[in-house]
Amino acid sequence: MTATLSEATVLAWLSRSATVLHEQRDFLVELDSEIGDADHGINMDRGFQKVASLLPGLAHEDISAILKKTGMALISTVGGASGPLYGTFFLRAANAASGKQELEHADVVALLRAGIEGIRTLGKAQPGDKTMVDSLQPALEALEQAEANSMALPGALRKAVQAAKEGMTATVAMIARKGRASYLGERSAGHQDPGATSAYFLLKSLLDVFEEQTGKET
Repeated sequence: MTATLSEATVLAWLSRSATVLHEQRDFLVELDSEIGDADHGINMDRGFQKVASLLPGLAHEDISAILKKTGMALISTVGGASGPLYGTFFLRAANAASGKQELEHADVVALLRAGIEGIRTLGKAQPGDKTMVDSLQPALEALEQAEANSMALPGALRKAVQAAKEGMTATVAMIARKGRASYLGERSAGHQDPGATSAYFLLKSLLDVFEEQTGKET
């Protein structure tokens, strides 16, 4: 049977994301203190704790509704640029998941693509600008390539998360061209981007939950 992402998987993913972002709060603050306002970890933790508080009431909602309410919660509670950007990601993803009770490989690709397009439209960021896009775009491309090669979703997600990790790491050498970090110019090089890092944590949380539910299929 083809592995899919169910409503229960999506809820578990958001819950795990809240836990991970809480655990990584100080690390994200440290990263942001070097090139930003030192609040990314605080803001992401606050936003996803709000999301976590909503999850019990979303148990009987469809995937689109879950993602939409997640996006709205992030926009209303996350400070700085991250709230609108991540909120837009989830709202666009919700639209892509409309009418879906479960997500197959092509649906996950469409969802991620829509979310990234939302971020890029709002934030005007391109790959190489030292933003969350530098984690998300490689993940999308890996998923698309895996789909073209008829790879099953578990293996495809592993490739996507590995690509996101490599993209996150690559931000260290980049000079920021968007956001608060761009004010530093060349001094922004040598530091890992906090947004790319939180984006990686979100994707890694999805993979971890999915593998726990389905096993490590290829």
